[in-house]
Amino acid sequence: MITLHHLEYSQSFRVLWLLEELGIEYELKSYDRDPNTRLAPSDYKKVSPLGTAPVISDGDVTLAESNAIIDYILDKYPSDSLRPGAGDSDRARYLFWFHASQGSMMPLLLMEAVMRVMHSRVPFLLKSVVGFLNKKMNQAFSKPRMQGLLKQAELDLAQADWFGGHHLTAADISMIYPMEGAESRGYINDNFPNCQAWLKRAKACPSFKRATEKDNRPSMIMKIG
Repeated sequence: MITLHHLEYSQSFRVLWLLEELGIEYELKSYDRDPNTRLAPSDYKKVSPLGTAPVISDGDVTLAESNAIIDYILDKYPSDSLRPGAGDSDRARYLFWFHASQGSMMPLLLMEAVMRVMHSRVPFLLKSVVGFLNKKMNQAFSKPRMQGLLKQAELDLAQADWFGGHHLTAADISMIYPMEGAESRGYINDNFPNCQAWLKRAKACPSFKRATEKDNRPSMIMKIG
């Protein structure tokens, strides 16, 4: 049986949502972050030495990385609806967004988070310099790339309601974390009505609601940084 080692305020919510959507039996072990460092606690690091989330264990297998875990679970519990197969008309669309979530959107959000943390921790005399660099990097790099991705999302979501096509797929499950992160940071606003509608549809899914209840918090707005 798969065990999800679930760290609070982390990307492991996506795996929890997937497991609920599949309706399979699994074990959930939840861990609270260290109240001072906000990092993973020592007992979590026994499972994941890097302290990253998510992590699953399944017999002799221990696996990290969100999309690797999603593929592993869907290999074990195949679902043509959640993962369009080769030859499916939605396959290319599914693949793009499934990988864009981690390969394009998350790095941009994490880069911004690192710069915010850096700005908050440098000596006072350096804050203006770091703040200036942060603003310039955001204007020249992070913001235009994120807006470009969201514009593409608007176009695709105008053609079909979900990132993987006309129904919920693992691409949507993978995209929930960066999309909520983008919303919480002001990227997704009234200029992106299709993205806003997608977020509402995702949160209305019964499996999402069940996962949220087990996650024991009212929302999963990104807490990094």
